[in-house]
Amino acid sequence: MRTPWNQLVLTAIFAAALSPTLAQTATPQSANPGAALLARANSGDPAAQLQTGDIFAAGNGQARSARQLTEDYRQAAVWYRKAADQGSVAGEIRLAALYRDGRGVARDMEQAAALYRRAAERGDADAQATLGVLYSMGQGVPKSDVEAYYWLDLAAAAKGPNQQKYAANRQMIGAHITAGELEAVEDRVAEWLAAHPRANGAE
Repeated sequence: MRTPWNQLVLTAIFAAALSPTLAQTATPQSANPGAALLARANSGDPAAQLQTGDIFAAGNGQARSARQLTEDYRQAAVWYRKAADQGSVAGEIRLAALYRDGRGVARDMEQAAALYRRAAERGDADAQATLGVLYSMGQGVPKSDVEAYYWLDLAAAAKGPNQQKYAANRQMIGAHITAGELEAVEDRVAEWLAAHPRANGAE
């Protein structure tokens, strides 16, 4: 059963940090990425693939039919997947959001969690925080307050606009784990940070 703070954290993190495609739907853009951009994307440029996906996700700034919206998000997923497959953290996060919301792909929380994990393991603080929330709620991953604390602690270690929020969320989770579990997870966090000294975010 979800607690009120879980609902709050989930809403805040997803809305503010991990829904770039949804936020951009209000920005007027052409749904046609253009020949030059498509050529770069088709040649394997992950930045161009990401941009192409963003254009399809945003549409043309006008109201879209349900059918057109579905097709646009399907195309966005194709391009985000191409970028993610080449190691684009932003591509992984955008594709994860589509799986989370069932836009352009069938809703699949396990797939969303796996993509967030890929980005989290490479140091993206927002993905780490989101993965922590997923563990706290058991969505797409087994419910585990220890794992939730681990990922939220990593997120809170990265400087950024959401650092204090992640630290507060970590503390709330910390109330649900034992002193022994806390000590063990803090050792894991220290080891990860020592091995990833520059991993305070991703592209």
